[in-house]
Amino acid sequence: MWTHGTAARTLLLLALAAGLAGFGRCGGGGETWQLTWADEFDGPAGTSPDPARWTFDVGTGVNGWGNGQLEYDTARPENAALDGAGNLVITARREAYQGRQYTSARMLTQGLFAQRYGRFEARLQLPRGQGLWPAFWMLGESFAAEGWPACGEIDVMEYRGQEPGRVSGSLHGPGYSGGQALTGSTGLPGGAGFDEAFHVFAVEWTPEWVAWELDGTTWQVVVRGAAPPGAWAFDQPFFILLNVAVGGGYVGDPDPSAFPPGGVRTLVDWVRVYQRAD
Repeated sequence: MWTHGTAARTLLLLALAAGLAGFGRCGGGGETWQLTWADEFDGPAGTSPDPARWTFDVGTGVNGWGNGQLEYDTARPENAALDGAGNLVITARREAYQGRQYTSARMLTQGLFAQRYGRFEARLQLPRGQGLWPAFWMLGESFAAEGWPACGEIDVMEYRGQEPGRVSGSLHGPGYSGGQALTGSTGLPGGAGFDEAFHVFAVEWTPEWVAWELDGTTWQVVVRGAAPPGAWAFDQPFFILLNVAVGGGYVGDPDPSAFPPGGVRTLVDWVRVYQRAD
């Protein structure tokens, strides 16, 4: 979700992916999984996410968090709150706020939870609309000390609101970041959109590879050898981010007509993290 251009290099190892196809489903593939962290977003409507699990990046960062984004990210319930039905709602709004014309939220577990390797998954329903950019992603704990892209980035799911039937998954690191990321995309059959229903987005991450899943099916695997020699950035704990950007180089300017008075909602049913127990 950091500086991101079009896909430059994609490693789709179909044979390996087929071998891993049942691997990621917890309890499947002969694997024993242990839940290490989760948020089910249960609670009264209008309440903020659990502060023991999440913190917020507030503001715009430098040049829109490095992407030219247009929103001001807040910690207000107007932009991130529970709906009382077991979901987190991240709401992007068209409103004048702190010198910007849009607001949204950028949540993260930095300083509260990080894990090296395992399975990271979330069940989300995404919005439709030009210039909307939801993402479920991770950054290495060394981010504060080393910066990006040396810390590494795992994009479990990125989405352009103007392309409601496709999502992408990427790795960024030194020598393969932004437009040179190790990346690919996948879509839904029959022209369906990710705005029409919930879907589960996941990665399984080991010392040797990262595999992406959509609704339990592996669609992409990137192995350690795909990165430049000595530049594999994924051997440290990573923390989780959930955000919805508005505008920026990846999606272009938003369409103001895409924002109803109450804003545009991204729903998150749950986020869960596992490690192998055997």
